[in-house]
Amino acid sequence: MIQTADRLRKLPPYLFAEIDRKKREVRARGVDVIDLGIGDPDLPTPPHIVRALQAAAEKSEHHRYPSYEGMLAFREAVADWYRRRFGVTLDPETEVLTLIGSKEGTAHMPLAFVNPGEIVLVPDPGYPVYSAGTWFAGGECFFMPLRRHNGFLPDLGAIPADVARRAKLMYLNYPNNPTAAVASPAFFRDVVEFARRNDVIVCHDAMYSELRFDDYLPPSFLATPGAREVGVEFHSLSKTYSMTGWRLGFCVGNPDAVGGLGKIKTNVDSGAFQAIQEAGVAALTGPQDVPERYRTTYQERRDIVVQGLRTLGWEVDVPRATFFVWAPVPTGGDSRAFATRLLEEAGVVVTPGVGFGPSGEGFYRVALTLGADRIAEAMERLQKLAW
Repeated sequence: MIQTADRLRKLPPYLFAEIDRKKREVRARGVDVIDLGIGDPDLPTPPHIVRALQAAAEKSEHHRYPSYEGMLAFREAVADWYRRRFGVTLDPETEVLTLIGSKEGTAHMPLAFVNPGEIVLVPDPGYPVYSAGTWFAGGECFFMPLRRHNGFLPDLGAIPADVARRAKLMYLNYPNNPTAAVASPAFFRDVVEFARRNDVIVCHDAMYSELRFDDYLPPSFLATPGAREVGVEFHSLSKTYSMTGWRLGFCVGNPDAVGGLGKIKTNVDSGAFQAIQEAGVAALTGPQDVPERYRTTYQERRDIVVQGLRTLGWEVDVPRATFFVWAPVPTGGDSRAFATRLLEEAGVVVTPGVGFGPSGEGFYRVALTLGADRIAEAMERLQKLAW
């Protein structure tokens, strides 16, 4: 009998597989399922980016192995975008690393810096890759609860001193998945001070910084004084430009931290396809009108969900960024039971908050990745249930 490694046994049960099974069962009964559980953009990649890929794919030089760290042209485009968007100056040769989607870089970071038994500070609820990458590297997770009363920010002062001393990395993610919370420059200043005091590398996942609403502009962690001394920022073209399937992202910031991750990558992959990197240059340097229209589209969908939930008398905070709405379970308690009822009785899929960690219990997540008409229909179905 084939036995898996012990590290795989540390992974929690994959809740989303259970959700998929229930969706299949409901669909088999002939129910028209409205799936608001998937955080994958339904809007297409802007046409000029697609055309750039088509042209680049014809170039024979891109059919060979790419460079491990990424094309300099792409890294220069990233640095220029950071300067224009955040006022952050980066050296494209030493402070920018191309990733095959930010997920792989986020997952590999502990392999570069965490020894077995060392601690990684992980948000709870949070993106499951943070903990999985830590366990794969033999590290231990210390979960930082994200509470609504604290704006879903970790309480840095509540981290025990002995844990802080043993910690090697801290993962943060703002705007946040799944809570849609945002962080202020003041919070980032506190993070820099904490990292300096405890010699912790900060890994800030800024994936959703460009899915912003109501004229809100999320800050970059790297714009914080001293941030480049203590950490890096992960970003991606996936959400901003509807390029999730393209797998193109980047890590920027402290050159030693970026370099350490780069050493891991040279041993586990052969770099991102260069034609896709050329398309990434077109995305970062080209017209931004399509992403702007997409933000407006997501904001319209957000407003439909918020209004629909409030019509039901349910409590909900208005997200300032991401394409998620995170709200407390109106009946209280078990988020799995709540999500199951919505699926079985209304044919509407939401994600139970506990799937993102124990502190997510009592909440659910709605993804704004379907058309406004389908989202409005989902809200109408919920209003027909007896609550």
